[in-house]
Amino acid sequence: MGLAELLLGGEQQVRDIVIRFPKSSDYFRSRRIDFCCGGNRPLQEAVEERGLILEEVLNDLRQMVNEHPTAKEENDYTRWNSCDLIAHIVNKHHAYLRQELPHIEQNVNKVFRVHGQHEAHLAEVHRLFGQLKAELLEHTEKEEDEVFPKMVNWETAREPETLVKLQTSIAELEAEHDKAGNILKEIRALTQDFTPPDHACTTYRITYSRLEELEEMTFQHVHLENNILFPRYE
Repeated sequence: MGLAELLLGGEQQVRDIVIRFPKSSDYFRSRRIDFCCGGNRPLQEAVEERGLILEEVLNDLRQMVNEHPTAKEENDYTRWNSCDLIAHIVNKHHAYLRQELPHIEQNVNKVFRVHGQHEAHLAEVHRLFGQLKAELLEHTEKEEDEVFPKMVNWETAREPETLVKLQTSIAELEAEHDKAGNILKEIRALTQDFTPPDHACTTYRITYSRLEELEEMTFQHVHLENNILFPRYE
């Protein structure tokens, strides 16, 4: 099915649109339509849940395709072999988490310390971020130490017992993705779509901006795994 056919109606899955046209992930994220953990459902269902109009969403996506005619060929990760895709995930997304999470944590802690007494939601943002940071770092270690090596081994040896172990591990990783995605959705709701209050200081604004970037990077990370890498081992 071509990209134009995917945008004719609402029966296609959200993740299929993002796989074929990666730039659509920006649009879905801006509309708070889940394309990674919850991307395996029809577009119409996802759109209706957000209270949006299907034909308007389809028109927006068609316009994006027209404005970015080469975008569907760029970063077509479906054409990458698994070893290269794994290396990309580790070198870009895992490296981002290890580098940025401690800095974001410092900002979250400072904003909570300075403003938390008067803005109750910051206590929950602080708690949720601490939980998210711990789980994401543990998750990346599990992938690199246990799961990704099995995938590389399967690509070369094709041992059936390796595939069985992989499928069990993948189910666990997908559950962890769901949990992280739900935490990020809670943080987005608490921060009113990462919109700082009018009185927010520079650190406050930077913190919200970095949390939004973390959400974007995490959703891209999960999309690459849930929708492209993991299905190769089903």
